[in-house]
Amino acid sequence: MVAERVHPWLEVERYTVSVDEYRFFRREGYLVVRGLVQPEHVAELRDHTDAILSGREDLSGYIHRKGSEAPNPMDVHRIHQGHEKIELWERYLLYPRVLDVVEALTGPDVMAMQTMLFTKAPGSNGQGFHQDTFYIPTFPDSLLGAWIAIDPADQENGCLWITPGTQTEPVYPPESGYGHGDRNLGGIELVANVGGHSNDDNDPLNTLKPIAERYKDREVPVEVDPGDVVFFGGHVLHRSLKNRSTDRYRRSFVNHYANARSFTVWGGGNGAHILARGDTHLEFSQPRFNTPCAALDPERGSSISEVPDMMMATPMGTMAAQEPGGDHED
Repeated sequence: MVAERVHPWLEVERYTVSVDEYRFFRREGYLVVRGLVQPEHVAELRDHTDAILSGREDLSGYIHRKGSEAPNPMDVHRIHQGHEKIELWERYLLYPRVLDVVEALTGPDVMAMQTMLFTKAPGSNGQGFHQDTFYIPTFPDSLLGAWIAIDPADQENGCLWITPGTQTEPVYPPESGYGHGDRNLGGIELVANVGGHSNDDNDPLNTLKPIAERYKDREVPVEVDPGDVVFFGGHVLHRSLKNRSTDRYRRSFVNHYANARSFTVWGGGNGAHILARGDTHLEFSQPRFNTPCAALDPERGSSISEVPDMMMATPMGTMAAQEPGGDHED
């Protein structure tokens, strides 16, 4: 496989999603791609996170978990939307090998929407059951998360737990009425206190727990090594437990994407989000630090029909963008 020169800082080989991986994602709701982010790039993310935790990185303007500026580096648990201010974050939001997988799973037209950095220090709480589409709705519904491991993550230091099969569940709105569940569904349960802390298996406050209990025998810990990436759909129930280690962080860089032809009002609407791959009839944003992507491609749209391409299986057993239509048999 020939390396593509995509940026002065980066030479990578394109990742091709296999049909088996595609089937697994559709069946289970998630997919782990081992070693997708190359070691030297994981090291760059780790060094950046170390700079934040040591105070060498200026935190002014950062937003942490409570929605305000973090008073000191050790208070940081989760930082949102750093790609709007930091070139490195934009590069890893638009990391080509991650986009290769996103393109196969929810593309070929890809909108890059959100970045988050989780530090999860020893003793830190987890987060209870939640569905990402509740927070970031898209219409049609096409949200996809990409969870990049910076440190090894296991059950001791609070790895991600995913409940396969829950991609078939609707998105549950809370009792307050605010939410993005399908209000035309009859009999949808009312839930409250989505997310929150999750320090043990009781998790009595999060009322998504009874729904998750229906799949209890399917819930799996997703243990990963640095550079592994976990992809999961926006309806999938997932959580994490407390970091019970005494000396190990569980750091991760998490992005969210959607099909670029989906409409959203989240985060300022489509016009605030970067067109990463393909094309769209909707508004989109340019990358602030000129990281190569579809939004900057002068040829964008020149070879794309009015009907968007579809991701389809090839005779080689891989997924690729192809024009819909043509000869077929029912």
